[in-house]
Amino acid sequence: MSMPMKSLVVACVLAAAGAASAQDQVVNLYSARHYATDEALYSGFTKATGIKINRVDSDDAGIMARLKAEGAASPADVILLVDAARLYRGEADGLFLPVRSKVLEDAIPANLRATPVADGGIPWFGLSTRARVVVYNKTKVNKDDVDTYEELGDPKNKGKVCIRSGSHPYNLSLFGAVMEHVGEQKAEAWLKGVVNNLARAPKGGDTDQIKAVA
Repeated sequence: MSMPMKSLVVACVLAAAGAASAQDQVVNLYSARHYATDEALYSGFTKATGIKINRVDSDDAGIMARLKAEGAASPADVILLVDAARLYRGEADGLFLPVRSKVLEDAIPANLRATPVADGGIPWFGLSTRARVVVYNKTKVNKDDVDTYEELGDPKNKGKVCIRSGSHPYNLSLFGAVMEHVGEQKAEAWLKGVVNNLARAPKGGDTDQIKAVA
């Protein structure tokens, strides 16, 4: 992250709430985040401003479906999703109302926010970044053989790779990043190499991959 998460989350909520600070003011927050640190952010915001947070918790897919169903009548003020692929899809589907905020623009670098629309509004801002880490068994795998994403597709790692579904947005974001860095042709060759190196069919979440390694 380029800045502490607390600064960015509070800035996002303040931007939605505007200047209101009366006790009867409420920010309607739809959140797919599930981190204990967020609870302190929410309570700290209410304590500092007097503005209550009415939170709806769901996963990304549930929030997107809810926004589509509610349409222009949605009461949501702030949406927190957990992956760039979902942010892109929400923007493409026209689910976000672009915002103009000097606070957010000063706090969040251009590479961590959407491209401005015609009137200068920005559909979404990134609050944090995600790292797709490589977990390996130190008794069976040489660290130097798995210290880059590229090496996961190298034949030397045949039968050693565990991964969650390739259609999951987390992996789609990783695959898209690889394609951005090396080009479509090399990314395709790399993905084929990863598939050839699988120890089992893709399944489960991140913790399941760690357990499989163990």
